[in-house]
Order: sequence, then C-alpha cells, then structure tokens
Amino acid sequence: MEVSTSMPARSQSGTTMIEVLVTIIILALGLLGLAGLQSRLQISEMEAYQRSQAIILLNDMVSRITTNRNAAPTYVTGSANPVGAGMDCPTSTDSTKNIDIGEWCGALQGAAEASGGALMGAMVGGRGCIEDLGGNEYRVSVAWQGLAPLSAPSDDFACGKNSYDTSGTPCTGDLCRRIVTTTVRIATLD
Repeated sequence: MEVSTSMPARSQSGTTMIEVLVTIIILALGLLGLAGLQSRLQISEMEAYQRSQAIILLNDMVSRITTNRNAAPTYVTGSANPVGAGMDCPTSTDSTKNIDIGEWCGALQGAAEASGGALMGAMVGGRGCIEDLGGNEYRVSVAWQGLAPLSAPSDDFACGKNSYDTSGTPCTGDLCRRIVTTTVRIATLD
C-alpha cells in the first residue's frame, strides 16, 4: 500500500480582497458617471424649458402686432431699449400698443407665476426687442440667460447683447446669451 505524502488540494471559496476592491472601484466610477449625466440632463431640461417659454412669448408679440397692424410702427423698441427683466414695464392703457407692450414686458419678467414675491414664470433675464427692418418688416426677438456657455449669437441679432456677461464665469462674450427671433411682414393693402 502506498502512502501519499502530498497535501490534499484545497478548493478556493469566496472572493479575494483585490476582487472586492476592483468591483468597488468600477461601481464607484459608474455611479460618478451617472451623477454627471444626471446633472447635464437637468441643465438640458432647463434650457429646453426656457427656449419653449421664449418661443411662446415671441409668438404672443407677433400675434399682437399682426392684430394691431395699423399701429405696427409704434411697437418698435429697438435693440438698445428692450423690455423685460430689469426694466420698468409701461403701465399706460391709453392705446392697444401700450397695453400690449406692458403685458409683454410683464410676461418677459415672469409675471405668469410668482413664488414668495419673486416672479418665476419665464426665462432667466428675459428681454424682448422689436426692430424696424424697413418695408413694413419688423424683427421680434426674445433674449435670455442660458445656464452654460455655448456659442455667441450672431451680431446681426443685437437684442440683449452683452447683457448676460458675468465676469469670473464662463459666461463672457455673450456665450450664455440665447435668442429666438422672427420677422413679421405687414401687408400694405391699397
């Protein structure tokens, strides 16, 4: 009879400490990536909300101008004198134009929704401009403060230009200015 002097083979059970640490590191990196993605999604959601609000307010003023087409030239504010955030809204009710501009100004400031006395129903820093392009054409623009820097709008669209620059942040050189614009053509009926 032969006697074996070798040790019996041990089967490995469980996991080693290195495998546990590698798993924890991979899980932590995945969770950090997920948190970063969630943050970017919230910024994108807010940017989309602001853009939709701006388009609604842009269409509101376009409708007001086309409804009161005979007084369209009186609606012009120019890009140097926008209405909205930081401005005193007109309160005169002596003409349809004054009522329209006053209501639009209030809407740009967020008068549609308030919380604790603060107006919150519109875009951040919403401003509106109406420019005369000549030949019965008018450019209606709505500008606002974006949350993250992108590319600056064309200099052709001056509404809110240099109003959203914040020194010490990435929002300089109009990189955080957002703008939507449309042209209104008033027909001359003779």
